Amino acid sequence: MVTNQRQADNTDFPTLSDKDRAEAIGCLYDVALDPARYEALLDHWESAISPLRARADFAAPRLLDDPQIASHFRRAGEFLDRIALSEDPDEIDAILAPFDRVAALVFDQENCIRAANEAARIRLNLPEKARLGDLSINADDIEAVAATVRLLIHDSDKDSAVLRVRSRVEGHLIVLRLQRHLAADGTPLVIAASNEVAWPEGFCDILRSAFSLSGAEAEVVRHLVDCRSVNEIATQRGRSVDTIRAQIKSILAKTETHSQLELVRLALSVMDMTSLTLKSATGPRVVSGGDGMLKELDFQSLVTPDGRRLDYLVLGDPGGTPVLYLPLDFGLVRWPASAEAEAERRGWRIIVPLRPGYGLSDMVARSTDYDAALTADTIQILQAESVTRCPIICQSGDFYYAVLLARQNPEMISAIIACSGMLPLTRREQFERMDKWHRFILAGAKYTPHLLPFMVKAGFLLARKIGKRGFFHSVFGNSPGDMATFEDAEVFEAIVTGSDTALSDTHCAHEPFSRQLTSGQLGDWSDEVNALRGQLPVVFMSGTQDPQVPLATLQEFQRDYTWIEFHLFEDAGQLAFFRRWRDVLDRLTALIAE
Repeated sequence: MVTNQRQADNTDFPTLSDKDRAEAIGCLYDVALDPARYEALLDHWESAISPLRARADFAAPRLLDDPQIASHFRRAGEFLDRIALSEDPDEIDAILAPFDRVAALVFDQENCIRAANEAARIRLNLPEKARLGDLSINADDIEAVAATVRLLIHDSDKDSAVLRVRSRVEGHLIVLRLQRHLAADGTPLVIAASNEVAWPEGFCDILRSAFSLSGAEAEVVRHLVDCRSVNEIATQRGRSVDTIRAQIKSILAKTETHSQLELVRLALSVMDMTSLTLKSATGPRVVSGGDGMLKELDFQSLVTPDGRRLDYLVLGDPGGTPVLYLPLDFGLVRWPASAEAEAERRGWRIIVPLRPGYGLSDMVARSTDYDAALTADTIQILQAESVTRCPIICQSGDFYYAVLLARQNPEMISAIIACSGMLPLTRREQFERMDKWHRFILAGAKYTPHLLPFMVKAGFLLARKIGKRGFFHSVFGNSPGDMATFEDAEVFEAIVTGSDTALSDTHCAHEPFSRQLTSGQLGDWSDEVNALRGQLPVVFMSGTQDPQVPLATLQEFQRDYTWIEFHLFEDAGQLAFFRRWRDVLDRLTALIAE
């Protein structure tokens, strides 16, 4: 290890001045405590590190490789882990796990609903990112719940309470049991469980089949399980009280039960049996679904030779001509709804792998070559889909993986269309031209790869804190083409939905994101690219407003790789695929026809 004194005396080992070092470390801990301060770190870091990059050996750069810097980044990373833990839904999921059938949720001291199980979302009509005021109960009851939550959080002598509240929608009474709970980091929370029961889809049909009930009788059972009185059921169903009583009498006879209480217990036990059978037989259904325009799609799952779960999606026509789509390290696995519909119309089966650590695809071990695992996983998916030959559509840095796949499996890959593709960065200026956000991450991966995991983790936590719209506006704000593209309703839905595989309330893919950037794609793989010359068509369809690969860099690519077919769009940036997908699909049509 080179000492700090040697770094200070030898220009071969450029280092920060004492002032810049102190300020950088201060910014580092600011971000560790509050990821919203990320951009301040970015700006300071750039002003301090830029002169060092200019003096570094571009062929073998390694800046700030000293124990003091590393220890501060490690310590700041531990702070970030605490933030992630306090926001980690896995712990909250464990709290809610015992509440399977009944509605249950978790409040924090700001009256935000930190988590809610599926029964609560269905029965209590909760939106995403809900607060106490979003509960569908009367206003007076909301105040009572708020007061009780405050009491339980701040009064250590009282740890539970029971409240009766009334539904604002259906008017019936709901019983809430609230209990204080301390998270692993000491944060006080309140668990609220209700008597509201989530009625499984199709369960009325199961009751009708099991006990020869009529449809109306099965609905009456449902209302009884929901703790409604005979009068409430009559009002709800628009029937007389006598009719409901007659139906209940018939139900008791058919189910051989002797009271409404016994009937409800029977219904709940059958519900448990049904739920257990379905879970053990099929496992949980995992889907990708948007906000209305995108179709809900099931993730397909495989098991890799080393025992990992490997997921993928199929867009378009499930029985159509195969096309491999690589979704970028942001995990953009969905297309705009119109683009997916057009792929279906053209008879294309768009196969979208979820790389290790994204969505429910298991992460690889630290000792495993990430690039090798990613390409092997992709081939396994293609083989599972019985694909013998197909073209690739990829985005940005994923051109690197498209090249690896084509080189390793030349008989399987027929063409590559790279949207906003990035070729090997072989000049210092190609990093310096990038917009600050992209330069911060990619130059960090190039010059200070040992510090990149903190930078990426903090960026992911910032995106979780300010939301995806706020994050995209920060990262792409200097590209009018990208901003206009992102704010298109279909594109917004596709990006926000697709990127859930990288970042959601339950998942954060910061580790695989870092592993990709510090593997091979920022080295010089020009020979691998040139080896494809004359072997298959390679088409670049790029926006001139790309903050990562601006026009000057694109022009260098064109001069360096004269055999690659380039199409430049003046109205697009790095999100060129989402803006000009029709042009991409038209070019793909021609390639498939060749």
